[in-house]
Amino acid sequence: MRSEQVILITGASSGFGRYTAQMLSEQGHIVYGTSRKASENIGNVKMLAVDVTNMYSIQCAIDKIISEQGRIDVLINNAGIGIGGALELATDQEVMTQMNTNFFGVVNMCKMVLPFMRKVRKGKIINISSIGGVMGIPYQGFYSASKFAVEGYSESLALEVHPFGIKVCLIEPGDFKTGFTANRNISEATLKDADYGQSFAKSLEIIVKEEQNGCHPRKLAGTICKIVSSQNPPFRTKVGPWVQVLFAKCKYWLPDKVTQFALRFFYAIR
Repeated sequence: MRSEQVILITGASSGFGRYTAQMLSEQGHIVYGTSRKASENIGNVKMLAVDVTNMYSIQCAIDKIISEQGRIDVLINNAGIGIGGALELATDQEVMTQMNTNFFGVVNMCKMVLPFMRKVRKGKIINISSIGGVMGIPYQGFYSASKFAVEGYSESLALEVHPFGIKVCLIEPGDFKTGFTANRNISEATLKDADYGQSFAKSLEIIVKEEQNGCHPRKLAGTICKIVSSQNPPFRTKVGPWVQVLFAKCKYWLPDKVTQFALRFFYAIR
């Protein structure tokens, strides 16, 4: 594989995406980043305005990259949003917004990039999931659902594109200190609800605290860079606070009752 790769990363204007795009660019790669709104280039990272829920928007960006570089070696699906609230009280719009961005955005990007990777019989797709895609997080239910969907989609995709020399990788971050916390949409209906309100407020306080005390985004960016440069990267990589990573790994052999008790205790679900 070429040492200099053409890389497309979504959600590159802040957080994980920004640090990762900058780090990859510093390593000598040709990096294109996307954001929903037009943005100035970040150093040598070429920024494109892309809405991952809009196929025409994606097509325009892909056409530009192919016209300038002739190929896309790596796709990193990082764009995502969070909506906090009780599953029961989520509006149809909240559910669709969460799933369209976090899951269908991944599907849309892969669908548009894969034909070019298949043509040259190589490429790498890195999908950013979450530890919340390994276990359901209370009051983050549709966020978890969107990431669980990314997990299943990626597992199937990895099998289907293997004959074409295309590798698919999942990264499952725990809590990191990024702008994701401040940008989370909060369900006012849940906060005001007589049954859910107090419980949601307590859980949300814990979630925010853990994120604010989480790892620096550079840790995740470094992990992604290693996967980009690896010829045989692992399919699944967990990264974040060691306690969260350990618990996520233990979930596969712990009884469900133990896992659910631990999560209820941690998130103050009484």
